[in-house]
Amino acid sequence: MPKLDTGDKAPVFDLKDQDGKDVSLTDFKGEKVILYFYPKDDTPGCTTQACDFRDSLERIGAAGFTVLGVSKDGADSHQKFIEKYSIPYTLLTDPENEVGKSYGAFGEKTMYGKKTVGVIRSTFVIDEDGKIERAYYNVKAAGHVDKLRGDLGLA
Repeated sequence: MPKLDTGDKAPVFDLKDQDGKDVSLTDFKGEKVILYFYPKDDTPGCTTQACDFRDSLERIGAAGFTVLGVSKDGADSHQKFIEKYSIPYTLLTDPENEVGKSYGAFGEKTMYGKKTVGVIRSTFVIDEDGKIERAYYNVKAAGHVDKLRGDLGLA
């Protein structure tokens, strides 16, 4: 899938959250969103990343950003993940990775020296007009949120 770049229109999505409620990008019109894609709930890297967002949420929220995490995991898995790690933001379910594909966050990648197909750990900063302000692909779980905060002037 093609990758998104600064200035591109963010693909609109309609997904279910951890409570089975519908969430659409259009719900956040006029707001800034940090949308991140991760492979799987309650795995080491994904937990590190989720907890880093959790621990930075006060600064991120104070700057007017809403954080949304996306994986193929179902609502039950998301609920357990949220409860286990006190994650205070919404996790969305993308069971067929369709939204991930539209953002270029699903496809061929290299893991441990082998080519595979799966979720490409990615983060997108979406501005109030629904455009990509920043796109990060193939991010490392550890340290990514600190880098993102620095890039956004929220360090």
